[in-house]
Amino acid sequence: MEKQFKVFVYKEGEPPVFHDGPCKSIYSMEGNFIYKLDVDTKFQTKDPQKAHVFYLPFSVAKMVRFVYSPDSRDFSPIRRTVVDYINLVAQKYPYWNRSHGADHFMLACHDWGPEASFSLPYLEKNSIRALCNANTSERFNPVKDVSIPEINLITDKLTGLMGGPSASGRQILAFFAGGVHGPIRPVLLEHWEDKDEDIKVHKYLPRGVNYYDMMRNSKYCICPSGYEVASPRIVEALYNGCVPVLISKSYVAPFSDVLRWKSFSVAVSVDDIPKLKEILMNISTRQYIRMQRRVLQVRRHFEFNSPPKRYDVFHMILHSVWLRRLNVRITDDHGVVAN
Repeated sequence: MEKQFKVFVYKEGEPPVFHDGPCKSIYSMEGNFIYKLDVDTKFQTKDPQKAHVFYLPFSVAKMVRFVYSPDSRDFSPIRRTVVDYINLVAQKYPYWNRSHGADHFMLACHDWGPEASFSLPYLEKNSIRALCNANTSERFNPVKDVSIPEINLITDKLTGLMGGPSASGRQILAFFAGGVHGPIRPVLLEHWEDKDEDIKVHKYLPRGVNYYDMMRNSKYCICPSGYEVASPRIVEALYNGCVPVLISKSYVAPFSDVLRWKSFSVAVSVDDIPKLKEILMNISTRQYIRMQRRVLQVRRHFEFNSPPKRYDVFHMILHSVWLRRLNVRITDDHGVVAN
């Protein structure tokens, strides 16, 4: 990929909706990816004839802020913005119409990323959609689309966000603290909040208790979905050397076509939440140590770096797009076939 893959970034569009995005929030992957790809000299090509894929550089998070009318539940302004932009580049260049969008991709970490992609049938059905909200019940297609991690960045550095003792130095069996929203977290709290010394489940952390210290002293970090399937806790767990416990429905984990999640995480169904401690206690010490070591091995693929480094999250996203682009062949008569 590093030798061959080339991306053409459409230059049309003005900030803040285009070529701009949030870089210090749970939607940070939108802004950081836009910025990094805009200035990239390794993968970006100025010549569209040499491009394997074409990037549509809009930010759904910025559309929600600057285009959407608050509390209206009216998505039509966002849809019109997406339609107008794609019509603009389709009229100026031949590439969208040539492939019906199959060699184009968008990236969104806002919950409404899928909704924005529904603006045009070809964008949803043909284009590669890189989404944090990778929910198969909302028409996410793992064969064509890319699941990306949700990373809650406070600054542009990972200083202080990574660390923790070895497997033997972790005294807490499992930990969760977070807002109660969506259908899964109330079930978790009902069964485990203040019910067991080994399963530390909190709606609100006790005064004086540090969230990251709790993660670093826990063997397992519980990562339940909220209103949407993605959670920044998954990456926070990896950063702090804590084995993620994924509790979700219809969620496709990031980079799962190259990472074997079963080797470094635990998946628990919603129905099995009452048996959470039993499930974790049945994992042998030897198996846990292996999983925890794999967490330390794979977390570099979720690291945000500025500038990007080989194998980090920026490269992993591009690699996932590259893999899906390999599945599409553009024929001489402007047809599209699956390889």
